[in-house]
Amino acid sequence: MNPPGHEEGATRRMSRSMTWLAALSLLGLLWLFFAGIEEQHDNPNRKLVTTPGGAAELVLKRNRAGHYIAPGTINGQPVTFMLDTGATQVAIPAKLGMDLALPAGPVMRVSTANGYAEVRTTVINELGLGPFVVQQVQASLNPGMNHDDTILLGMNVLKWLEFTQSGDVLILRASPER
Repeated sequence: MNPPGHEEGATRRMSRSMTWLAALSLLGLLWLFFAGIEEQHDNPNRKLVTTPGGAAELVLKRNRAGHYIAPGTINGQPVTFMLDTGATQVAIPAKLGMDLALPAGPVMRVSTANGYAEVRTTVINELGLGPFVVQQVQASLNPGMNHDDTILLGMNVLKWLEFTQSGDVLILRASPER
């Protein structure tokens, strides 16, 4: 026989446990929801579906930091590019080199926005950005870029494109001069 109040205490503990479980579940759902919104602000083009050689233009929305981020491919592998008109050539986080089948060439000293850095040269066999495909692209594997997997798309690729910007939208087309 249970002492008086035993069932009431067990019910109270069970109720508290269920309340905590519900609160934690709600917090988890809110976190997932707001993380999705946060990612949409950082990369509004993340769900952009394009086919290399397809449409003649690519329309990108600017993210809240003022950058144009776009999905693309390097040697057939999906990547995320940030268009960088201040970069001379494509700059890739060194940690991605093997996954993208990029051979590490000689060391080269370069000037970056963060000062001078030693990088390894490489050549991308095929780079895809929306409908645009460029082959044999000079690039660098930068060990100082390992904070995320974003690849800087430099002017050695962007020079082949024509830009039209209106508000927070950038339209890229193949340059008629190239």
